[in-house]
Amino acid sequence: MGRRKVEIKRIEKKSSRQVTFSKRRNGLIEKARQLSILCESSVAVLVVSSSGKLYNSSSGDNMTKIINRYEIQHADELKALDLAEKTLNYLPHKELLELAQSNFEEPNAGNVSVDSLISVEEQLETALPVTRARKTELMMELVKTLQEREKLLIEENQILASQIGRNTALVSEDERALFLGKNSGNNPRETLWLL
Repeated sequence: MGRRKVEIKRIEKKSSRQVTFSKRRNGLIEKARQLSILCESSVAVLVVSSSGKLYNSSSGDNMTKIINRYEIQHADELKALDLAEKTLNYLPHKELLELAQSNFEEPNAGNVSVDSLISVEEQLETALPVTRARKTELMMELVKTLQEREKLLIEENQILASQIGRNTALVSEDERALFLGKNSGNNPRETLWLL
């Protein structure tokens, strides 16, 4: 009897599901061991069953060394992921502030437990860097907008200054022509203008 292609979906029958889990888990661990031997690499496999039981296997180095190496190489990603995960788990800032304020009001101050205060403190400490980052982002956007506006105003100022310079030159020529026209009949001598 040949192999048939198995449709990948949840197995409904619990006993069949457990047998398939055991066989495939063992197959996965064997493939990881082979990969480690063939490629001289360190491989770690962690599997958690539906009942919550943990299975692990490592080839090459021990599990702790492999996990530590992974944490060192991906520390920034893990920190960002951890911060994002914590942010999702906590209340929005407005609700957090309202909760903190209600906990610290006089009548309720005696009823607050240490655990709830620690929880509020952790949430505030997590919310603070997010708030500061958003504030910095908004400030940088404002500075950029003001710099663009400054450039536009400087350009407009230069245009107006050049127009005033042209208008001043035109006005002085017109004044000179008017003055010469008035004085030409009365006084034939030519006068020099002082600028």
